[in-house]
Amino acid sequence: MENQSEVRIAFGAPKPLSPFIHRLLSPAQQFQKTEFAGGAVLLIATIFALVWSNSPWKSAYFQLWQSPLSLQLATFQLSKPLLLWVNDALMAVFFFVIGLEIKREILAGELANPRNAFLPLIAAFGGMIIPSAVYAATVQLMDGGQDALRGWGIPAATDIAFSLGALSLLGARVPASAKVFLTTFAIADDIGATLIIALFYTGAVKVGALLWAALALCIMFVGNRLGIRATTYYAILACGVWFAFLKSGVHPTIAGFLAAFAIPSFRRIEPMKFLDDARNVLDEFEKSIISREDRYQERSSQAQQSHFASVERSARIVQTPLQRLEAALHPWVAFVVLPVFALANAGVTFPATLDSILALMSHPVTLGVLAGLVIGKPLGIYGATVLAAKTGWFQLPRQLDRTHLLGLSFLGGIGFTMSIFIASVGFGSGHGGGQGAGHFEAATFGRGQEYSHHAGSPVESSAAKLGILFGSIIVGGIGVGVLSRNSHRTARRDAQRATKSSD
Repeated sequence: MENQSEVRIAFGAPKPLSPFIHRLLSPAQQFQKTEFAGGAVLLIATIFALVWSNSPWKSAYFQLWQSPLSLQLATFQLSKPLLLWVNDALMAVFFFVIGLEIKREILAGELANPRNAFLPLIAAFGGMIIPSAVYAATVQLMDGGQDALRGWGIPAATDIAFSLGALSLLGARVPASAKVFLTTFAIADDIGATLIIALFYTGAVKVGALLWAALALCIMFVGNRLGIRATTYYAILACGVWFAFLKSGVHPTIAGFLAAFAIPSFRRIEPMKFLDDARNVLDEFEKSIISREDRYQERSSQAQQSHFASVERSARIVQTPLQRLEAALHPWVAFVVLPVFALANAGVTFPATLDSILALMSHPVTLGVLAGLVIGKPLGIYGATVLAAKTGWFQLPRQLDRTHLLGLSFLGGIGFTMSIFIASVGFGSGHGGGQGAGHFEAATFGRGQEYSHHAGSPVESSAAKLGILFGSIIVGGIGVGVLSRNSHRTARRDAQRATKSSD
């Protein structure tokens, strides 16, 4: 009897992880919670793509992303190379999460207050116009031709994950307002980059398909107004919007961005009501477990299950569907979607000869992207912000001086994810026949097959990726250096003031 009692008491008790498993998983769990984690995983995927595409197994890398993947239902079949499933489907999820973040910021974040939002919006506007102009001027000066000019939108984008990851390296050495400014600016920049893709990097548009997309979006918004909160309802319709955009000629990732704004942002119960209900349920739950002897009786177990279900339901309806989806999808985007995108698109096979290396480095697109990111982006962000502040209508956030702004302007030039995406849309993926994706020498002697909505050539795609990689590294290093040096200068000045005041 004593043994049976012990077994009954042990039933359902939490089973802790073994010390070895806990030690193994704890660093990964802590790392995932840091702001730097997403950018670090993205960087690892990029390095892996570059190493793989320049290794003896590079043909396997190119063949992998050209492998066809098909979905078939009865007579319907959708077949694409794996690369396009990544760029058109997985990246639609990325744009969907970006749309959710922007909607949240507009409703209750930094973009909800026009006074707080205007200066980052002006910075984003300058950070798109000036680098695009610098790119176009550089390409024209280098006599790059009309095809090269298609890449004017590449240096206009900012990568949120990498820029915030670089800023997080400085920790508390930069004021909190710096992170707020950079985040708000990057979100506004994403809006601009999405508009650039939709308006300027779209092929021949099929109006009929767009009408079907508009109908599906309308049904989503109607469901929102009617109070429908079921995720399945919006997921099915969002897939329909995506497919309609795919057939329309407009890049299908725009569907993810638009669908995000149809996701409900209302609660079923207010937080105080949830708090009261949860307290009542927990009180009842406490009563059900006071007696150790009755703890696992059938009736008590059923009551506890009812309590669990009640708390879960209340917790679900006190959150908005927008909050739940953003929280659920953000880790998948940060640690799966973006790394896979980088792995698929960052592979550039460097030329084997010195002459070819010099030709690639001096290509008009490479120099245009480098100039746009390293010169145009910081100049546009810093110049537009300072000019706006000088009018007296706007002012820099508290604790943020012009040196902070200069460092943040360089970090805003990190354009990895969105820049590579615009390059793949504008120039083609660069994945072709022969030696395949991003191979400069193969592209020089033969175009190969291209999987893109737009004309382009692998040589331009390779040159753009090279410019993005080097440009992002340069501006990231300069930005971190400027902010770090400014923090040391500020610390020394504060220490000197403290010493003088004590004397």
